[in-house]
Amino acid sequence: MLTFREAIESIDEGEKPSILLANGFSQAWDPDIFNYQNLLDAADFGDREDVIRPLFGALGTYDFEVVSRQLTSTETILRYYDPDNVLIGRIVSDRRILKDALINAISRTHPDLPREITDDQYIAVRTFLSQFKQIFSINYDLLFYWARNKSGLAPVNYTTDDGFRKPRQWKGYGTDQEVHFLHGGLHIYDTGEVIKKHACTDDGDTIIEQVRKNLRAGKFPLFVSEPTYHKKQYKITHNPYLNFCYRKLGSLSGTLFIHGHSMDENDKHIFDQVRSSRVSKVFVSIHGDEHSDANTRAKTNAKAYMEKLGKHVEFYRAESTPVWA
Repeated sequence: MLTFREAIESIDEGEKPSILLANGFSQAWDPDIFNYQNLLDAADFGDREDVIRPLFGALGTYDFEVVSRQLTSTETILRYYDPDNVLIGRIVSDRRILKDALINAISRTHPDLPREITDDQYIAVRTFLSQFKQIFSINYDLLFYWARNKSGLAPVNYTTDDGFRKPRQWKGYGTDQEVHFLHGGLHIYDTGEVIKKHACTDDGDTIIEQVRKNLRAGKFPLFVSEPTYHKKQYKITHNPYLNFCYRKLGSLSGTLFIHGHSMDENDKHIFDQVRSSRVSKVFVSIHGDEHSDANTRAKTNAKAYMEKLGKHVEFYRAESTPVWA
């Protein structure tokens, strides 16, 4: 496989590519925090603990989306065979509990302050990000958000536009938005009238503290964690911010890097949008043994989902990428 540098240098002179960041981006900073096993350990399923947690073991996964997808499939089958079955209501409720537990677990395990990342790490990640013109993220955490907002560090002239304007309200249309959180994020919330983002308050409340206060009040971040790509796409298209970002992905041209994604089907709506865009080349990162079962599946899926006439998919070694360096 190519190294990241070889992939970048293969692009036509003068072209600036775009990038889609997935969980591998955050795991490269701390694999012990940003992984599903850690989130499962931190999750609280309340009085459904003895029912929901064993599902993960039965399905052989730590992935909340896998369990949610199986619950959805079970609900569909029951509605067909036995529409009056009381289990349907329990399954629907358990799926909601599962989603809420995931959001709460992320808020509890997430680093509290931007200073938990060193200046050297910020310089490395900002230098990495500055190589791309449009940046898309499907991560919920704040690492990318902190990195792009960090001031006073190299590259000093590096700035990006996320489409939000004072007072932290999303405008989107008519801006030069370059940053797109395709699945929402901990810092973004929908008031029902406008889309807003958290920032540190005058009283010194961090973003994570504000998220936790909102959760205690029953207010959740704008957060896409539906079990299938169909349901994710439905939620995206029915929210103005998410839909704007999604459409922006579909309007891309040139070269796109996809970094840190397993290429699973539950994000096929993302890959379908890339496939229908004017992107001509896609570079996909592969972590570890390229011949492992997981990576063989990832490469097969990447080509099946995105490659077509005039659109070529290649792979590069994730370990060669100087993200947090």
